[in-house]
Amino acid sequence: LRNNTYAGVIALGMCFVIISGGIDLSVGSMLCALGAMLMYLLDETAGPLAAMGITGAPAYAISIVLILIMGTIMGLLNGALISYGKLPPFIATLGTQKIFRSVTQQLTKTFNPTVPQGFKAIASTRIAGQVILPVIYWVAVIIIMHIIFKKTALGRQTIAIGSNEKAAKLSGINVGKVKCKIYALSGLMVAFASIIYLARIGSMDFANAGAGYEMDAIAAVIVGGTSMAGGKGSLIGAFIGMLIMGVMNNILNSVGVPTFLCDAIKGAIIIFAVMLQKKD
Repeated sequence: LRNNTYAGVIALGMCFVIISGGIDLSVGSMLCALGAMLMYLLDETAGPLAAMGITGAPAYAISIVLILIMGTIMGLLNGALISYGKLPPFIATLGTQKIFRSVTQQLTKTFNPTVPQGFKAIASTRIAGQVILPVIYWVAVIIIMHIIFKKTALGRQTIAIGSNEKAAKLSGINVGKVKCKIYALSGLMVAFASIIYLARIGSMDFANAGAGYEMDAIAAVIVGGTSMAGGKGSLIGAFIGMLIMGVMNNILNSVGVPTFLCDAIKGAIIIFAVMLQKKD
């Protein structure tokens, strides 16, 4: 559960995106970029908040809010490129994937901030001898996202757009605006995942952080029963799909399957799951 929290949170946003008939390949690179921003904000030696004399809990709160806002904006960028730039989701998010990571790597070549111990306590504090706070956050977000999907107009509009975009437009839904909201929500989930990631790990490898998370999130969503054609899916299914992928990873690691082959098996699972959907 702990090991799959970050990708699991991202999968919740990805579920909305795929149900709407889209795809988001930028989530891993976005996590890396947001993590770098968060580390910069938190740094107590050269960070902007420390320079203003803001440290401790107030600095953590401000940093978290700013990162959540920034993640939403980055998601909105994806949504705007797709809705108003008329780019296919695959192309738009593939482009931003490369932009987010390469710019982050360029700006962090001489970047060596430290994460305060107090911030790490957000996710690393032990309860009953176990580090379970990341899992608690994940479950809380699942409940909130499930309510949004089932009880709000955004959830119904997401299904309508994924089922038949032209019909949704003719029924009065502002498809471009809703798509921007969906991708903004995905960016918000990535931002939340980056906060948990940094609080749990305490550092970030900007070359590799978040790499493959887009594949893990997509696989979890598809295994959980969401249709790649859009219009059908479940947040609870995405959660169960992530658990299935996590158990599979643990089994493969336990029996000594090489990491590269583990990724090949994930790819095969995605192909097989989509083939089953086609038969339906």
